[in-house]
Amino acid sequence: MSNSSNVLAPEGLIDNAGGTQLRREVSDLIDAGIETVLIDFTNITFMDSSGLGAMVATLQRVRTKGANLYLCSLNDQVKMIMELTKMDKVFDVLTDRAAFDITMEN
Repeated sequence: MSNSSNVLAPEGLIDNAGGTQLRREVSDLIDAGIETVLIDFTNITFMDSSGLGAMVATLQRVRTKGANLYLCSLNDQVKMIMELTKMDKVFDVLTDRAAFDITMEN
């Protein structure tokens, strides 16, 4: 099995526009044959409900293609929205890129 992976590190807001952009980028990677995508939230300052909706649509697309999606380095605001909506149980959330590297090694 191939371990093709790619890391995306968006910046700023994940709102309607940012979420759409991110969904497009992930979709392009999956269509190009990437099997695992990590979205590193280190530089994300805020995510609203439309951004969360885009993230859910992104996850559905990734799963439909038989690929994997991981999130890491969520700030407190993003963690809160994920927990309040119970999406922290749906997404594979890792503490940081080092945790992703360990996951990919296993």
